[in-house]
Formats: sequence, structure tokens, C-alpha cells
Amino acid sequence: MGPRNAAIIFSKLAEGASKCVVTLYGSLAATGKGHLTDKAILDVLSPLYPTTIEWEPDTVLPFHTNAMKFQAFDTQGDVLAERIYYSVGGGDIVLDGESRTAGESIYPLNKIKDIQKWCEQTGKSYWEYVGETEGEEIWDYLAKVWEVMKAAVKRGIDAEGVLPGGLGVRRKAVSYYIHASGYNASLKSRGLVYAYALAVSEENASGGEIVTAPTCGSCGIVPAVLYHLHTSKGFSEKRILRALATAGLFGNVVKHNASVSGAEVGCQGEVGVACAMAAAAASQLFGGTPAQIEYSAEMGLEHHLGLTCDPVCGLVQIPCIERNAYAAARALDANLYAAFSDGRHSVDFDRIVEVMKQTGHDIPSLYKETAQGGLAVIK
Repeated sequence: MGPRNAAIIFSKLAEGASKCVVTLYGSLAATGKGHLTDKAILDVLSPLYPTTIEWEPDTVLPFHTNAMKFQAFDTQGDVLAERIYYSVGGGDIVLDGESRTAGESIYPLNKIKDIQKWCEQTGKSYWEYVGETEGEEIWDYLAKVWEVMKAAVKRGIDAEGVLPGGLGVRRKAVSYYIHASGYNASLKSRGLVYAYALAVSEENASGGEIVTAPTCGSCGIVPAVLYHLHTSKGFSEKRILRALATAGLFGNVVKHNASVSGAEVGCQGEVGVACAMAAAAASQLFGGTPAQIEYSAEMGLEHHLGLTCDPVCGLVQIPCIERNAYAAARALDANLYAAFSDGRHSVDFDRIVEVMKQTGHDIPSLYKETAQGGLAVIK
């Protein structure tokens, strides 16, 4: 999504060009074909002018490993426009030379401990902080997000066949969905959560419409948990939107203070953060206090620390899809664990975010979305 968004922005700067050349660097080049990066860019630019993609996986630009250079040329071969963009996770891009947090000034509080303190002082919840900060229009936006999430679950449950990419991975969501009905209530519940997470992740792997929550690679976790609670527990649409607001708030705090990019911090920043978001949302739905909600999210992220990003053949299939299913179930477990407590614990969410960021920087680049280490090199 980031490269597509970059292409849309650049196309407005390159009107009248005779051709365009896009160079992908670092992780974006190493796993770009598996992530359909070239297709996303060409879908935007090719209808406007001839466009070629060049791949430079061994060249890493200083700001971020997911880098891309766009160049537009006139009929004489002179450069009309040139920009370098960085895909920093969740569809967001940063122009070369800009601050990483440029434009991110919506929330005056950027640590969960400060927001939690606000909640406890005012008697309000995290979703109310989101509503008061963002304004009423946030609810229309989240309603659209929820509709796209539900649609992805339903499409994924109905779809069958082999996912594209050459690994021969068959869609499993429909099988898990059908098998779940044959078990008792507890096992059925878990099977359905697996099925919903698989459904959305498989839609992502096949190029379907999904929501980055917080990324494409971790897109199945939040919708799986919320769809399951909506359909099995009867939580209203309004309450689901409030849970989405809380989930987004926790994801935004991580994005502001660390990263949700697998190429930068590994899969802990994708699946780990998604698990934290889903755990916070579930805790809120079940009436958790601000402290219990924070504790749920903290566990969701803490117990994914160190998780590497090593997709086989650079595709978001192995191990990505299964990780979504497991993390969705773990999010519900984190909620349950926190619900049995009073919410007090030793290491808070903000500290875990700091540790995640440092751990991500310490993980060798082989294990950060380059398809050069770990599971990615298994023959």
C-alpha cells in the first residue's frame, strides 16, 4: 500500500512525462515481488506512461530499508521530476528529507501511561480519548474500516483454491470454518477465530481488499477477534467501533514511538502489535478497566518480542498466515488473563514498546523482510 500511495503522489508531479523509472531498494526490493509491490506501482503509473521497475536489494538507504526512487523523463530524456519515498509501515510513506513523524500531531499524548492517567482522572475510556481528539468524523471512518474488515472475512471464508505465488499454499479458512462446527463450544470458538484470521490473511495474500491493522502482513488479527466477538457474543456495531478506536490508539502509540514495519523491526512490529491492538479491543468489549486494557495490550506485544520477519520466497504466506491465526487466539488469551487480574503489573506497555524497538534494531537484517534468513531460506 505504501508504494501504491507513493505512486499516486508522484503521478501528480509527473504530468506530461514520456516515461517513468522506479527503483526499489533494500527490503522493498528483496521481497517486493512477493508483496506485489511492482504490480501496485504499475497499476497506478502504467496507464499514464511507460514505466519500468528496477530492483536494488543490496542497496539500503540510510533512513529506512523500504526505499523507492521515482524518476519521470520527458521526450528528450531529461528528468522532469524525481522523488525518494520510504514505506514505513501500514501504508504510510515519508518523503526523503522529511521527519518520520511529519504530520503526526493529532494526539497530544503519545504514551499509553499518560493516556491511561487521563482515563483514570476523567473516568473515561481510551475510545473516548480518541473521539474527543479526532472529532466526530472518526466514527464514520471507523465504520468504513469495519465494513472492509467484515467483507474480507466473508470473502475469505467463501474462497477456495491455491494462493498465487508458486508455493502451492491452499486456502484453509473454509476448512477451519467448517470443522469448527463439529466441536464443543470452547473448541468451536477457537476454531472460528482461526478461520476468520486465515480468511483475511488469505485475502491479503491473493491481493484482495483488506485493512492495514497495523500492516498488510498482520491484517487478519484485529478483524478476526472483533468479527468473532460481534457474531458470537452479540456486541453491537457501535461497541465494535469503539473497540476499533482503542485498537487504533494502541497501534498509533507504537508507530509514533517505535515502528510497525517488519523490514525495520521484524514481525514483532507487525503481528506483535496487531495482537496488542486486538487484545486491547477485546478487553474493552468485555468491560476491562483502563489498567486491564493496558495489561492486555502489553501481554499481546511482550510475548511476541524478538519475532523475526522471514517470509518464504518473500510471500506473505509462510509463516505469515498461520501467525495471524495464532496471534488472534493469543489476543483473546491476553484479555482473559488480564480480566482475572486487577490490571497491576511490573512492566508497562510503553516500556515494552521501547524494548521492541531496540530488539528490532538488534535483529540482523537477514531476519527483517529480506527473505535471506530463517524460514525464508528453507529448501
